Amino acid sequence: MLLESLLKNYTKTREQTEKLCQPLHTEDYIPQAVEFTSPPKWHLAHTTWFFEEMILTKYVQDYRVFDNDFNFLFNSYYQTVGERAVRAQRGMMTRPTVKSVYQYRHYVDKHVQELIRKNPPKDVVSLIILGINHEEQHQELLLTDLKYTLSLNPTNPVYSPDANLVSDHNLDTKEAIGDKWITINEGVYEIGYQGNEFCYDNELGVHKVYLNRYELSTQLVTNGEYIEFIEDGGYQEFSHWLDEGWTWVNENAIHCPLYWRNIDGVWYYYTLAGLQPVDRDAILSHVSYYEANAFATWKKMRLPTEQEWEVASSQIDWGKRWEWTSSAYQPYPNFTISDGAVGEYNGKFMVNQIVLRGASVATAHGHSRPTYRNFFHPHFQWQYSGIRLAK
Repeated sequence: MLLESLLKNYTKTREQTEKLCQPLHTEDYIPQAVEFTSPPKWHLAHTTWFFEEMILTKYVQDYRVFDNDFNFLFNSYYQTVGERAVRAQRGMMTRPTVKSVYQYRHYVDKHVQELIRKNPPKDVVSLIILGINHEEQHQELLLTDLKYTLSLNPTNPVYSPDANLVSDHNLDTKEAIGDKWITINEGVYEIGYQGNEFCYDNELGVHKVYLNRYELSTQLVTNGEYIEFIEDGGYQEFSHWLDEGWTWVNENAIHCPLYWRNIDGVWYYYTLAGLQPVDRDAILSHVSYYEANAFATWKKMRLPTEQEWEVASSQIDWGKRWEWTSSAYQPYPNFTISDGAVGEYNGKFMVNQIVLRGASVATAHGHSRPTYRNFFHPHFQWQYSGIRLAK
């Protein structure tokens, strides 16, 4: 039964990635707008490379790789695996073609499905499950990277009329309930993953944390609330900002969340459904940690730590935006880096990054959990990231 479930989950995940690409034209698969994004074609190929390189070449006797060049072209950051193409030039690879990348996917799918049916050992099953979760991460990145690229097109192209993704509201309206806060009393709490299902290694190491009494908002900050910050001169007042954030704002001429445009005094934002008026009641999205922290300071509040967020997670509605915390991305007690390429998945990124908790409207269904630790550099805005306040 386990293998049947694994086969079904593998096939469903692989099909979902291709389903996300169905609205694309061939030309949409190629461009790379900036270094931190990747083209859809690359996401399709890299997720396939993971299964071929990490599993098929090592555990299937006499397996023949689809193309000898693909290991170089579609490796992302795995030093253990060998040389790789320059990240900033992924959009320059007009060859292999989109058609050949799909052929690559289907070739690898056939072999992975055959491997699953042959009842592979436990360590191989674990790698396949990791590959599925890895692909789910790239499904979200595919959407966020694509949105960034399409937003640079002056015609405001529509990916799909149903893909606004930023029109959702808080579970309860503030007009109906007012600001709601939950209180967590002072005490010692346990955090970290304790289940028996899949989790990433950075969630492991259940440990105790001491927390002072704090309050956490049950609501995420809305666009309307953030517009008040903008109109109050929030981007011009240095006292709201961390020093690095203030430098980032001024050097990059930042004056609003990513994708926002003020046209004749009216705020609009680019969405995957095209350019639309900003919905003031919808949940804020696409802000950096610097902006989140500045807004919290302006409100005379703060961002929660990741420990505070996890302890309170069962009492709040989460999953619509990645929520910035004030915590640096660091290892839990007794964290160890695995041997081989899999060990490069998380540990080596534990520097100069901030933890986000929860999930977003672009996250694959069921991919996240209360212990999930996402992380990005503090200046990034392109994910569906928002703000929950603490005090």
